[in-house]
Amino acid sequence: MSDLLAEALIILFEVLCGKIFCEIFGIVRNKGWINLVQLMALEISVFVAARTFSNILILKQIIVASLYVLVMLWHVKISMGKAFVLGWLYQAMMLSTDYFAYSIGKELCSLSEAVGKQYNLEKILMILLGKAILFLGIIIIRRKLGKKSVEVLCDTDWLKLLIFPIFTIVIIISMLSFFKYVETPEQIMLVFIGAFGMIGMNIVVFYLINDIVEREIQLCENKIVQLQVKNQSEMYRSISENFDKQKKKTHEYKNQIDCIGHLLKKQQYSKLEEYVKTVHGSIDKELDAIDTNNVIVNAILNTKYQEADINGIVVVLRVNDLSGVWIKDEDVVTILSNLLDNAIEACKKCDSGKRILKLKFVNEDGMIKIGVKNTFSNPIVYENGKIKSTKLIKTEEHGIGIQNIIDVIEKYGGSYIIKDDNYEFYFSIIIPA
Repeated sequence: MSDLLAEALIILFEVLCGKIFCEIFGIVRNKGWINLVQLMALEISVFVAARTFSNILILKQIIVASLYVLVMLWHVKISMGKAFVLGWLYQAMMLSTDYFAYSIGKELCSLSEAVGKQYNLEKILMILLGKAILFLGIIIIRRKLGKKSVEVLCDTDWLKLLIFPIFTIVIIISMLSFFKYVETPEQIMLVFIGAFGMIGMNIVVFYLINDIVEREIQLCENKIVQLQVKNQSEMYRSISENFDKQKKKTHEYKNQIDCIGHLLKKQQYSKLEEYVKTVHGSIDKELDAIDTNNVIVNAILNTKYQEADINGIVVVLRVNDLSGVWIKDEDVVTILSNLLDNAIEACKKCDSGKRILKLKFVNEDGMIKIGVKNTFSNPIVYENGKIKSTKLIKTEEHGIGIQNIIDVIEKYGGSYIIKDDNYEFYFSIIIPA
């Protein structure tokens, strides 16, 4: 393998590591072919700078760091100051890992074979060791400082991901340790291919896993959107149905008044009393039991209250005037529908007499305060610090309802507490103005 090709491949690996590093701290501006153009421009620029100023180390480092700063500004959405710091930080990381790898290499082997000198095997292996350590460091930084995409993988999965770069480091160190047994050009070429192949596979494995994670995120977000649309559609359909019922009842009330007037005219007071009692009872059942001066909240609470009542669930409410609620209607639907659906579902599994649901929804002290407490019978399962649904059906929606609620809370800068104690589940929310 020629020195020119080896240098080009090493710089390509540095460029790819730099791309991964800067994406930790900003949102990618463009994808597709523009991304490829950026990589090629940086690869060529760094390669030319490295060869042109190979004898002037300080100037070379300044130029290369400046190139990384410019490409970071082009590739991700970050400020000039942040790009400057990150560009120089990445350059410092490369120098540090190269020096660390050089120290390890000098401890492990001594370059005395003529064949080794001819092909610069020891030098290239030490450089590749430095790049493998650099890649491992970037992966760890990504785990600690990365955004949403890295949260999909739990700690155990990340440890499995780290096995490959660690294995690569061990293999290259082993190659350096047994360097003295390499005697022929064919053996040296085999070592070159093995070392560069291991380094290249790190990048391939990383992007394969990254693509899988991004697809999982997209699928999860699609499910969340579908669930939100479903909740909103059901609630708006309920509001529409209630409105249609009210229009029908208006006509019925007119007929009932006519009937009452007729009975009065005929002085049939006993039949009138019986009829009024019947009408009064039906009106009590049909009128909304809850009025908060908020149409959306009323629709949700009355619908869920009737569902709870049918299932023998005792509902305790504390509400006040919610006409001034500033949360968007669709977000109110997301919070209340998911909270009450989960609470009713849990209560239905409890024994009769132990089905209790308590709801607090008030606007006071410049804050929206929502709290739901319900009894449950089945143990709550937690996975990676998050609640895992215990539903026996639609297992693909595990945890999506609660995650929807949390997303809305975070959208408005609110806070929440989730806890369970003595077979009571509690979800409390505070959203400031």
